[in-house]
Amino acid sequence: MKKNRHIYIYSPSSAVRDKAAFRRGVSRLRALGHEVEIDEAALAVHQRFAGDDATRLAAIGRAAASGADVALISRGGYGLTRILDQLPYKALAKACERGTSFVGVSDFTALQNALLAKTGAVTWAGPAVGEDFGAEGGADEIMQACFDDLLEGQGEGTGWRVPARDAGDGPLLPRSIHGATLWGGNLCVLMSLLGTPYFPSVDKGVLFIEDINEHPYRIERMLEQLRTAGVLARQKAVVFGQFTGMRKVPGYDRGFGLPSVIERLRSQIKVPVLTGLPFGHVQTKVLLPVGAQVELAGDGRELFMVWGHGPLGHRHAPGHDHDHGHAH
Repeated sequence: MKKNRHIYIYSPSSAVRDKAAFRRGVSRLRALGHEVEIDEAALAVHQRFAGDDATRLAAIGRAAASGADVALISRGGYGLTRILDQLPYKALAKACERGTSFVGVSDFTALQNALLAKTGAVTWAGPAVGEDFGAEGGADEIMQACFDDLLEGQGEGTGWRVPARDAGDGPLLPRSIHGATLWGGNLCVLMSLLGTPYFPSVDKGVLFIEDINEHPYRIERMLEQLRTAGVLARQKAVVFGQFTGMRKVPGYDRGFGLPSVIERLRSQIKVPVLTGLPFGHVQTKVLLPVGAQVELAGDGRELFMVWGHGPLGHRHAPGHDHDHGHAH
């Protein structure tokens, strides 16, 4: 039997412009029986932000003090990198220890990785209220199932199928990966942290990345910076999520696209480069524990990531023909 949970909704980044989507998201969460508490500044507006810096810092503090089961962002956008040197890291880490799961996507990457770098606390890459729970067509079933698993304390892993075009010739994952820290998120936001105290020093981790509205050459340029900075070679795997809204220039790129970027990256580093993770600025997104220890295994094009307990060999990933799924 599902338990009703306390969900705290706040706005740490950009202002909520689509209030209809916000209201739909809140209504759907309440219809599921959850206690939904909306921060007093959730719909504040200052320039492009959800209130000025002080307002958003106070909202983050209230989310940390809420005692909620889940602290869920209203939306991403931009705003957290402005206030990383002022975040209440100790309060956020203590809230995580007490059982509050901080969930978000996009700009939330900044807070997640800064918190990981400063305290080692685990947060969740996942949905936002408006774009996911408030989607006009309804919340995505897989995203909803993964969120329910988090609420019930049952989320133990995920599985997906690598697209055939990215499979390559040899095994995608020559050997299983154990005890690796999962980290990353939005590539552009992550790059803004490189060289700062808020960029996690993760060795032998699993780095996952996604982005939206970036030309393939910009994606490659960011990856090149990570590579030449020595970050990629220190990982056990690099996992591409969904890169959407790419704007190639007809007649100019001449076949250069994300597959070209991936192929070149694989030729430059010895670390496995995997693709197809159902996460990013897409409706079908799984929830991923940023900062947690994970295991990663592959069987042909099927990949499995586990952070719960139990052997990888006993996991499976139900979904749409295994293209996306979540393990229970």
